[in-house]
Amino acid sequence: MTSRALISVLIPAYNAAPYLAEAIESALGQTHQPVEVIVVDDGSEDGTEAVARAYGDRIFFERLEHRGIGSARNRAVELSHGDYLAFLDADDRFLPTKLEHQLAALESDSELDIVFGFIHEFISPDVPPETQATMRRPAPSSPWTGPNVMLIRREAFDRVGAFSTDFRVGEGIDWYARAAEAGLKSLMLREVVLERRLHGQNSSVREPQSRSDYLQVVRSAVERRRARDAGSSEAT
Repeated sequence: MTSRALISVLIPAYNAAPYLAEAIESALGQTHQPVEVIVVDDGSEDGTEAVARAYGDRIFFERLEHRGIGSARNRAVELSHGDYLAFLDADDRFLPTKLEHQLAALESDSELDIVFGFIHEFISPDVPPETQATMRRPAPSSPWTGPNVMLIRREAFDRVGAFSTDFRVGEGIDWYARAAEAGLKSLMLREVVLERRLHGQNSSVREPQSRSDYLQVVRSAVERRRARDAGSSEAT
């Protein structure tokens, strides 16, 4: 029997007007239904809000002051109602069967918390040839453990907690590290479930001054491990 579980697709958006409609359409067009699509605008300065509002009551939209992707994702979680959560970046696209196949895996194993999958990268067709010449080439299809590819049970997400708002980039790596520390059980589907767009304005490019955040993510994980080890030593 086909599951009728509600899946919340959560889309943080910042200056995403050129691509947001494709992201929303890929969420609404899933072979699994029902889905609720929630777009949280992180204080965009372009036409992102107009693109989202054009969908009317087919999606839920809220606008925030610009505080970063972690805050936008966290607010989307607060607004959602599904027992399962999926995160989609506003410039990427889900494959049509993504949620159906990931949910089937979760529902076949009650101990499973998260399902990931492979991604396929592509250079956005609107990128001028002279800009494409300066960009790295798309990587081969590969497994991915970022938030934008996972489907997770809500109660499992709650066990890990919200995304950090201390980083401009790297908040997904930080969250995954905490999920591993919490002992969440995951599965990697060996199929492409997400198309990741390369366009020269990806967050790691848009905010190069924040790349030091990746180092801080690693430091935070090391500090948490040291604190756990110290606690274990005191207990013995």
